[in-house]
Amino acid sequence: MRRDDICLYLGPANRAELQALITNRNTARKLVWRAEIVLATADGCGTVEIMRRAKTSKPTVWRWQARYLDEGVDGLRRDKTRPSRVPPLPRETRLKVIAKTAQETPPNATHWSRSSMAEAVGISPSSVGRIWAQAGLKPHITKGFKVSNDPMFEEKVTDIVGLYLDPPDRAVVLCVDEKSQIQALDRTQPGLPLKKGRAATMTHDYKRNGTTTLFAALDVKSGMVIGECLPRHRAKEFLRFLRRIDRAVLKPRDVHLVLDNYATHKTPEVKAWLEKHPRFKLHFTPTSASWLNLVERFFAEITSRRIRRGSYCSVDDLEDAIHDYLLQHNTKPKPFVWSKTAEDIIARERRALDALDEIRGNR
Repeated sequence: MRRDDICLYLGPANRAELQALITNRNTARKLVWRAEIVLATADGCGTVEIMRRAKTSKPTVWRWQARYLDEGVDGLRRDKTRPSRVPPLPRETRLKVIAKTAQETPPNATHWSRSSMAEAVGISPSSVGRIWAQAGLKPHITKGFKVSNDPMFEEKVTDIVGLYLDPPDRAVVLCVDEKSQIQALDRTQPGLPLKKGRAATMTHDYKRNGTTTLFAALDVKSGMVIGECLPRHRAKEFLRFLRRIDRAVLKPRDVHLVLDNYATHKTPEVKAWLEKHPRFKLHFTPTSASWLNLVERFFAEITSRRIRRGSYCSVDDLEDAIHDYLLQHNTKPKPFVWSKTAEDIIARERRALDALDEIRGNR
């Protein structure tokens, strides 16, 4: 089989694109030598020389020269599709795997694994994995949920989401809550630092050095947080925090507080204080719907970024770390943007309730 050497012209843009593929360390090796074949051809090298450089056969050199002439750089990126040597599974087998996954459980476990399903159906574990991937099934994963049974769910959601999406003029909307029982944990041994090829380490055991409670009020508009650490989270401490908010927010601006239904937020002492401070207006989230309070998102961030992996020899040490985080957060605050409308949330809640009713009816 013979073929005369071909002439190939590369424009500046195409040459630069091929050179970039070669120099990029993330480019697959097969794509690199395809680009090298094209560049060597454009530089006037003969077939034998290109074979030597690319360490490949003559038909392979000819194939990628022709592919480039026909399709350009995109043709070099594409591999030729070949039919699988393994015949596809019958449709009945795939449907059986999907049905058993969704409707049954194995006799000795709460959910199917690839090996247990493969044994039950009589196919390979890899085939089970492919069927699950195509059907979007992940039996090893469960997600928690809680549907609110609050009879005023729709009214409360509409009220709070309205504050988020269309806050009132000349007023401040603050999401308030307590992160209680934050433990000052001191590891029993020092961990090893992060280095190449090894994650940072920390011991699984620890020494408890006391707890604190973080009271926080997140400004929905600016993202700034008013925070204070107190030893307990009773009505007494909540009143103290309300007074701090009163001092921090300039008068006569109204203050709308988004709160959960914790008992300390509704004591007679708190109600008496609120009557003397009419600019404070409370909006309670529905029961079992603390996710509606945006300050929970801030609590998640301070936990993952500052508290969870820390080591604290005392409560004072823990509180210093929390106050330092608050100080740095407020120097460059960034608000959490609420995007879901009340109608979307209510419709999703109704679907969840209908699904639960259907499950109860089938039992």
